[in-house]
This record gives sequence, structure tokens and C-alpha cells, in this order.
Amino acid sequence: MERGEAGSSPVAGEKAGEEEDDFGYRLFPDRKKPPQSFFVRNFFTFHNKCQLMLRMTLETNPYAQLLLEAMKQSGCTVFNDRHFSCENCDGCVSGGFDSATSQIVLCQNNIRQQSHMNRVVTHELIHAFDHCRAHVDWFKNVKHLACSEIRAANLSGDCTLMNEIARFKFGLKGHHQTCVRDRAIRSILAVRKVSKETAEKAVDEVFDACFNDLEPFGRIPHSRTDAKRAYRDFQNRDRYNANL
Repeated sequence: MERGEAGSSPVAGEKAGEEEDDFGYRLFPDRKKPPQSFFVRNFFTFHNKCQLMLRMTLETNPYAQLLLEAMKQSGCTVFNDRHFSCENCDGCVSGGFDSATSQIVLCQNNIRQQSHMNRVVTHELIHAFDHCRAHVDWFKNVKHLACSEIRAANLSGDCTLMNEIARFKFGLKGHHQTCVRDRAIRSILAVRKVSKETAEKAVDEVFDACFNDLEPFGRIPHSRTDAKRAYRDFQNRDRYNANL
């Protein structure tokens, strides 16, 4: 879960005694409310805008298009009306992946720009892709969560140079890796009741392997142009494999 910007990590509810860990549900209050009627939901401007921006992302953003096709190839076809939900969230988050329902939550009160929507959807689709392709224990194994957060920060565009400049963060050698590590740690701390030391240890222990896991992109897409090339390469790879 990323505070105030794109992306987040899986959320789901599970009781754990008196000091229960809600696994991030406190940040997504609408998850526990009865679904609103179609009329009520669409009466509010935030919801309409969220739906329009989501559609634009799914139809035009190469990051999202590649992930959608990769998930379909893995047997996890994503449907707009089933697997995405525009909701009001806590003020510090922009989105989340609810593995209990296989839904991506988009925080309609916090996503105001198309570029932000693009990053949130991409970030959460990486979590969904990981959920589809691997037996991820989101709730009991913090290393699994750390790995998916590393991959999401690395591959979604969260740590592009322009985004880091917008955050007034500058660096030279190794800055991308530093950004990925920091954002993965922040995401874990946002949704899990663990110490900073525990989150840092989990990220550090899996960092190299997960940072170098570039599926399904095959590269780190540092820009929209990179993402387009990766999408084209993925399609060509799929056609090649189909002819074998």
C-alpha cells in the first residue's frame, strides 16, 4: 500500500485475537459496507470520473494492456465490471488489491489525474498477476508480500525519474533501487502491523531475486515508450511460442 500516491498491496480481513491485524481493511472502509445501488454510485462525480479514467487506462495504457494480456494467458482474465471497484478510501492511499475477492480497489476520492490512475492500476495489476501465477501467502508470510511490493514498485513506473523529481527526491547511482526498496517498505508498513525493522528485513532478504523478476515485462519499463516496446515484445513472444 502506498501512501498518498500510486498503488498499494493486498488487503483482506482476518481475525487475530484482541490485537487483530485487519490486513489493511481500515484504509478501505467501503469494503465493509453493503454495495450501493447503481443510481447512488453514479450520482457522485468522483465515481463517474474514476470509471472514465479506469476505462481510459485499460484501453490506452501499455503497462496495463500488457498485464491484462499476461493475466489472460495465465488463465486469469480480468473483467472491468467484476475485478475493479471505485470506492472511497482513507486519505493516505490510492488503491489496493483485495486477494479475498480478486478485486482491485481504486480510491476515487484520492485519484484525480489520469497519470495517477495509470500508475495505480498498473501497480495493483502486478499484485493481481502475482496472485494469479504464484501461491502467494499475502497474510502470513511477509516475505511474499515484500516480493510483490518490490515488483510493483519496480515495474509500475512508481520510481521513474520524473516521478521522483516530482517528489523532490534526486539521486544518481542506484537511485532506482533505493526508491523501490523504500516504497516497498512503506507499503508493507501501511497494511501490516509489523515493525519497521521487520519490514526492512523482509524486503532486504528477497530484494535481489524479486527486483530481477521482470515478468511479464521482460525489462524495467522506465517510460511509456519502454512499456510499449515491452508490450510488443510480449505479443511477439506469445506468437512465437504458439508456433512451436
